[in-house]
Amino acid sequence: MARVELIMPKMGESVSEATVISWAKQVGEMVELDETIIEIATDKVDSEVPSTHEGKLVEQLFQADDVVQVGQAFAILETDGGDDTPSETPTKVEEKVIEKEVTKVVEETKTAPITNAGDRFYSPLVKSIAKSEGIAMDELDAIKGTGKEGRVTKSDMASYIKTRGTVAVAKVEKPIPPVTPVPQHTSTPPANTGDTEIIEMDRMRKLISAHMTMSKQTSAHITSFVEADMTNIVNWRNKVKADFKQREGQNITFTPIIIEAMAKAVKDFPMINVSVEGTNIHIHKNINIGMAAALADGNLIVPVIKECQNKNLVGITKAVNDLATRARGGKLKPDDIQGGTITMTNVGTFGNLMGTPIINQPQVAILACGVIKKKPVVLEIEHGDVIAIRHMMFLSLSYDHRVVDGALGGQFVRRVADYLEQFDTKTIV
Repeated sequence: MARVELIMPKMGESVSEATVISWAKQVGEMVELDETIIEIATDKVDSEVPSTHEGKLVEQLFQADDVVQVGQAFAILETDGGDDTPSETPTKVEEKVIEKEVTKVVEETKTAPITNAGDRFYSPLVKSIAKSEGIAMDELDAIKGTGKEGRVTKSDMASYIKTRGTVAVAKVEKPIPPVTPVPQHTSTPPANTGDTEIIEMDRMRKLISAHMTMSKQTSAHITSFVEADMTNIVNWRNKVKADFKQREGQNITFTPIIIEAMAKAVKDFPMINVSVEGTNIHIHKNINIGMAAALADGNLIVPVIKECQNKNLVGITKAVNDLATRARGGKLKPDDIQGGTITMTNVGTFGNLMGTPIINQPQVAILACGVIKKKPVVLEIEHGDVIAIRHMMFLSLSYDHRVVDGALGGQFVRRVADYLEQFDTKTIV
C-alpha cells in the first residue's frame, strides 16, 4: 500500500492560508477521486476541497479551526501501490518550489519555542483582526491559543474580543515602564433579560466587520454624487427583455448596463482603477469590477466580473447572472471573489435613493447606484425649457482621498452618468 499526501491547493491571488471548518471524511473511511474531503474557509469565502486521489483516509493532519498554509499537506490517504512512502501528485516546477518553501516555513514555526512576540507565529487573518480591534502585540502575546502548538486561532480572537476588558489576561512577563493612568471610556454590556436577545455574530459577519473597520481606518473616505437620466435605458430594456429572456434563458437587468458604463469610464480615467500599498500606487491594466451582492442570510459578498474591458453587454450580462446565481446558492469559488479593481453596489435594490458605501480594500473607489425613480425634470429643448417626467437615478462614488482627488472622483462619476445617458437605444443583445 502507498501513502499519499493531500496538498492544500491554491485558492486565488493573495490567499495564502485557509482555516479548517469541518471534515467530510473521517479516519478509516474510503475517499473517491474528486470527492469532497474537507471544508475550509478563507478570509473571503467558504469552499470544499476535493480529493486528488482515491483511497482510505488514514490521518487528518489538522483539526477544526486549525490554519493550513497553501501547499501544505492536510491529510494522508492509503492507496493501492507498491510502497509505503508518501507520494506527491506531479505539479509544475514552480508549484513544487512554493510547496517546499511553505513546508520549510511551517516546520520552522512548529519547532520554534513560542515564548514572545519575536517567536510566536500569527496568521495573516489573526493579525488583521488584531489590527482592526486595536490589539497591540503585547496584548496579542498574552492571548492563550488553542490551536496546534499553542497557535492563536480565529475562535480564540473572537472569544477574547467578546470578553476583552472584563476578564484579566495574564501577560508575558517583561519590564513595564510606569505610565500615567488615562481615563478610558468603558461600556456596560446590556443584561440578557426578556426584553433583549443577545446573539453572537456568525463567522462571515465577523469578517465583514473586521474588513469594513479596517477600510475606514485605512482610507480617507470622500463621496461625490451625480444624478443620471435613465429614461432611454428603461425604455430600451422594457423593449428587449422578453426576447432576451426567451433566447438566452436569463434576465437582462440594469446592473450589467451600469457595469459596462463603469468600464468605459475607467478607460477614460485609469487612475481610478488603482490600489495602494504603502506609498506605492498599483495601476491595474485589467478592469475587474466587483459586484456587491446581498445573501439570503443578510451577509454580503463581492464576486468579480473579470476583464470587463474585453466584454460586450451580452458577455457582462451572462457573467453577472452566473455570479449572482452561484452567490445565492453558496457555490462561489475562491477565485470568483479575487482580483477586483473597483466595485459597484446597487442600493436601489432596497428602494434607497443613494448611499455612501465603504471602499473595498485595497481598491480606491466604489460606486453606489440608487433606485430608478420617476420625477419631474427640467429639460432644455429647441423651443425652450419644459418639465417632463423622467426616470432618474443617483450615483454616488466613495473614493480614497489619499490618491484620488475631488476632481478625478467627481469627473469619473459624472462620466459614468454621461455614458448611461448616451446609451445607444439601437443596441442589439
